Amino acid sequence: MKIKTQGKRFQGQAWFEFWISTFWRYPNRLFALKATISMGLLLIPFLIFDASFIGVTLALGALAGALSETDDHPKGRIKALILTIISFAISSVSVELLRPFPILFGIGLVGSTITFIILGGLGERYRGVTFGALLVAIYTMLGADLSPNWYWQPLLLPAGALCYGIISLLLLTFHPSRLLEEQLSQGFEDLSVYMKEKSRLFPSDAKVQDKLRNRLATLNSKLVNSLGGCKNVLNSYEDAMKNHEALRPYLHKFLLLQSLHERAASSHDRYDLLSDNPENHEILEGLGQLLLQLSIACHEVSKSLIMGTVYHHPISLKWTVSALKAKVKKQNASGKYSSLSLLLQNLTQSHLSLQNMNFNVDSGILPRVDRDSRSLWQRFKEQLNWNHPRLRYAIRLSSCFLLGYILINQFNIEKGEWILLTSLFVCQPSYSETRRRLFQRILGTLSGVVIGVAIVQLLPTKAGQIALLLGAAYAFFAWLRKNYSISVIFVTIFVIAAFNLLAGKGVAVMGPRILDTLIGAILAIGVVRILWPDWQYKKLPQLLANALQQNSNYFKSILAEYKEAKEDDLDYRISRYRAHQADSALALAWQGMKLEPKQQQKFQKHAFTLTYLNHALLSYLSALGAHRDTKNYVDEKQWQMYSNIEAELANAINAIENQTVCSSSAGIKTFIEELGHQLSEMEKGNERLKLVLLYNIAEVSEQLLEEACLLSEE
Repeated sequence: MKIKTQGKRFQGQAWFEFWISTFWRYPNRLFALKATISMGLLLIPFLIFDASFIGVTLALGALAGALSETDDHPKGRIKALILTIISFAISSVSVELLRPFPILFGIGLVGSTITFIILGGLGERYRGVTFGALLVAIYTMLGADLSPNWYWQPLLLPAGALCYGIISLLLLTFHPSRLLEEQLSQGFEDLSVYMKEKSRLFPSDAKVQDKLRNRLATLNSKLVNSLGGCKNVLNSYEDAMKNHEALRPYLHKFLLLQSLHERAASSHDRYDLLSDNPENHEILEGLGQLLLQLSIACHEVSKSLIMGTVYHHPISLKWTVSALKAKVKKQNASGKYSSLSLLLQNLTQSHLSLQNMNFNVDSGILPRVDRDSRSLWQRFKEQLNWNHPRLRYAIRLSSCFLLGYILINQFNIEKGEWILLTSLFVCQPSYSETRRRLFQRILGTLSGVVIGVAIVQLLPTKAGQIALLLGAAYAFFAWLRKNYSISVIFVTIFVIAAFNLLAGKGVAVMGPRILDTLIGAILAIGVVRILWPDWQYKKLPQLLANALQQNSNYFKSILAEYKEAKEDDLDYRISRYRAHQADSALALAWQGMKLEPKQQQKFQKHAFTLTYLNHALLSYLSALGAHRDTKNYVDEKQWQMYSNIEAELANAINAIENQTVCSSSAGIKTFIEELGHQLSEMEKGNERLKLVLLYNIAEVSEQLLEEACLLSEE
């Protein structure tokens, strides 16, 4: 009897470990599993009793519900679920009632699309729900001919979404802090990837650094988005919870993530010049190894957050720091003073922050997080402007739908609603995003058809089709947030299996589906190119002005922190985050420009140079900010120098924004020359390193302003 009990316990433990290591550890897999289980529970019972229409429609409702899910506290999730059910019902009923009247349907299609897109701009909670409502409208159009009566789909689609919502909510209620852990875990994971890439700079030559810095700018954009996601979830939980003290550990880790990001993004000197000096190679390699180990440590923090385990700081980090300190000390003693001591000090502080992560969490005032203070009405009114990107996107998408609907009616295209579905997924707010989605959608659909048709021949039975449908659904959700092209392959296989179950002709609809996909994609790219083509070169001056302004604000905040550090540094953190947001927008504009038509790729070299210089300036400012806790880091003389640079930068920004005479200040040129002369005569040491950082901030600011002036003249 004991052996049997022990055997059961062993099996139970094995299953639990499998669950934790396979699904709980990976949010994308857990998301896919929730959706697949919901669809399976709805689909299989009805297929057994030959009610395939009911089963498949419920499953499609669950799929739409999963795509509409928002990252909210359980209380917020309940509100979002109620909104989802209501919007799905309204959307489906509208389609069924207006379908017999083509003109009214067309008007309703355009009006509802614009309304849903604008409502989606009110916040993250509304964005997911309104997208799901548009998706449900198209699903209703696709299933209208198979529906026994008009009211079936308006009942079944919201019911499917409700089933998924309840399962997801139950899991979240079981572990309410899951979303906080997921977002923070993703933030530390993105930081880990950023650090790993940056470790390749030590040592490196100028050619390699150009490619690395471009890659780092992209990774920084992803990390900034993760920080924004953390902020939104923290605010959602703060709004829903009475006891804010329960948030303290998560707020503490969020502040740690922001601090580590600032230190990781910082640059103290030009790495190509440092790498050119053979005396620095050994220390540079050690610093690269230290960054790599910090990357591994951040990965372990990410893992501990999502697994709910205690983080154990790697002992190897302490050894590496000690070895590097000894090496720097030895080099200093020999008279060859290392120019890397401040960088080592910066990385050492990151090591200590991670090492002490679990200590002193419950002390001090409760940190605050930046939030959007605008009311829903203010956000709504701001979008009712012809120049607002959200309104333009709403009109573009509704135009795609209207043109697609006209084509369906004029040419009697069977199941032409796939055109609208393709346009919904391909049409994006910008041309570059739309073009990227276009190729991903077409390539994914073609690949999915080939693979799906081959698999269908091997699984001709109903059980085989169910297994194929659910397997494809799981893979679709698992890849959706990682690789859109691959997710399209699996959703195409899902469609083949679904139509085989509904009407026994899944393979037959694939030819028309490919054609409809091509038409929908062409409509999307055509409309985006004709209606307010938002070419990146047109946005570049404004993006640059904003980036310069945000860097200037960040600079001011850093100097304010040196003057009088506050216990709650919310204003400082806001200015730092906005500077990184502006830098990210500039980098994305340059990347997007490469996907636009060649005749629209104006200022591409300027865009690259501006992106490079702005990121360099932000890196040097981050280095200055990273040392703000160091006593007497900036003395009175250096304080005046920094203040002069900040003032010159502010004057130049004002000239660019007001389109007055634009030229880099003679004052900053003189300052750079004098500082360069001072550095050439100064002995190596920490004081010289501080002036090198000051020199780099001034020099990059001047180069950035000169490039901005050239852009304004063209």
